[in-house]
Amino acid sequence: MTQTWIPGKDEALEASIDRLHHCVSELGFHIEEGRWLNPAPHVWSVHIRDRECPQVFANGKGSTHQAALASAYGELLERLSTRYLWADFYLTPVLKRFGFIHQSDEIWFDTSQRDEHAWPEALLDDHTLNHFDPERELTLGELQDLNGGDSGHGVCALPYSRISDGRQVLIPVNIIGNLFVSNGMSAGNNRDEALVQGLSEIFERGIKNRIISDAITLPEVPASVLERYPGIQAGMSALEAAGFTLRALDGSLGGRYPVMCIVLQNPADGGVYASFGAHPRFGVALERAMTELLQGRALDELEGFPAPTTDMDLVNEPYNLELHFIDSSGYVSWALLGDRPDVAFHDWDDPRDNAATKQALIDLLAEDGHEVYVAEHTALGAYACRILVPGFSEVYPADELKWHNNNQALSHRATLFNLPSAGHHAWQQLLETLEHHGVNEQLRVLEWAGIVGDPGTSWARLRIGELKLWLMLALEDTEGAMAQLSMILGSGHLSLDERTRLRALEDVLSLLNADADLEEFRRALNVYHGEALVEEAEELAQAQVLFPSLPALDPRSPTVAHGRLLEAYEKVLHGQRWSGRIHPAGRPS
Repeated sequence: MTQTWIPGKDEALEASIDRLHHCVSELGFHIEEGRWLNPAPHVWSVHIRDRECPQVFANGKGSTHQAALASAYGELLERLSTRYLWADFYLTPVLKRFGFIHQSDEIWFDTSQRDEHAWPEALLDDHTLNHFDPERELTLGELQDLNGGDSGHGVCALPYSRISDGRQVLIPVNIIGNLFVSNGMSAGNNRDEALVQGLSEIFERGIKNRIISDAITLPEVPASVLERYPGIQAGMSALEAAGFTLRALDGSLGGRYPVMCIVLQNPADGGVYASFGAHPRFGVALERAMTELLQGRALDELEGFPAPTTDMDLVNEPYNLELHFIDSSGYVSWALLGDRPDVAFHDWDDPRDNAATKQALIDLLAEDGHEVYVAEHTALGAYACRILVPGFSEVYPADELKWHNNNQALSHRATLFNLPSAGHHAWQQLLETLEHHGVNEQLRVLEWAGIVGDPGTSWARLRIGELKLWLMLALEDTEGAMAQLSMILGSGHLSLDERTRLRALEDVLSLLNADADLEEFRRALNVYHGEALVEEAEELAQAQVLFPSLPALDPRSPTVAHGRLLEAYEKVLHGQRWSGRIHPAGRPS
């Protein structure tokens, strides 16, 4: 068999692909290779997915076909091992069958007999508690996770090892999912390799945020240095031949951090795209910046990026920084295109093995005042880990736990499962939650609740704004419903059929709110909308029909698509046994 070795990897690519493919296939997944792209020399990317459950997917990138495929399988294995692929979904039904929801060593903290401000002694350590909740404002109820927080078990936490002293620290799943999302996850041929990859990713994103937020002008990589990497030069030359302008920049901030950057300017539309990569090896970091630039993108998809700006409030807006985490498509300041760098170029490189560079990365984080926490996973046949560095590797700030927690739907899932018969109190509570938290009216309701919708169904199409309308009508708030309806009709997502039906409802509501007798206008209404739609609108406006086309959902498997998602999840849980426990009450804080 051909043996292809690349820097930073402790096994040949062919052997890695074969082993990871075997691990995934043994679980019962049938992986298909989707979109392959090779838009420039030495730049490859691929999308892979499960044939039965499209939510099981991964993306890979690399300088060769094999490197990209190995990257994709590594990402898939890490996301299966950490359960990240199911982080946004309702998973409570698996608890009854397996005895656990996330990992077999999870630990639950019972909240039913506890004062809401009492804090279990065993949950978090001083460092994480002071970081995540410095004012001690969080309640345990707010830390129930989206996936299984409605199970009645309380707060679920996972054990992490604190690298500085090896102590086990229990960290709530809710905090991990809300703040860290996918940052710091990795899989590798061995522990050291995976930790280097995960730590490098954390440095890439953390230092990128610092560079973008602080408007730091980076030094350009000299041509004499770029000549050492002909593959990267060839890729850059191909993009330049296509009409783009590129700069390779040293993002190490004076040789301290293993980070590189490639900036692409599109003269056709003025857009700027900044791609970052990190690894202790200079060439690997630069290659990752290059492959990240084109991951999942053909040359004709390098348009539409925002132009550089001098408005730092815009650059530092949380949503903009989130875009940089997701796909690097946010605003950057003109500083990134400056010719007078704030730091000098450093020709850095660490050619040592993964064991040595892993420790160097950990030591660097410690020097910067950070604690490192690691959860390790080997049950699926290969090594994977998840690394948390509070204060450095979060994607979202800690106050998200209080104001934008992803578990807002938890106490309302039972209402959504059986909307028509839930009753006035449940409807009112649901409406108040949607309004109090300012839930995005364009967000799909099932997505908010963590449920996969069946394409083409009313449930799958239903958005928060429309749910609020049906709730107001059920509660006989016709004035509120009229205002809500106007906002919905002003949006652009409605189908022609939906818009037609809602316009009939708007006319009927308008007349009823004016205390008009509908019979006096029925002939005109029928001309405009037709008898069937007018009759339907009247029944909705007078709360004779509630929540149209929204049948009850089965909590065990709310939709066909969600049933497939749960079946896929059970594949990774199969054969494991719960080794955790329900934790007794701890001392009050």
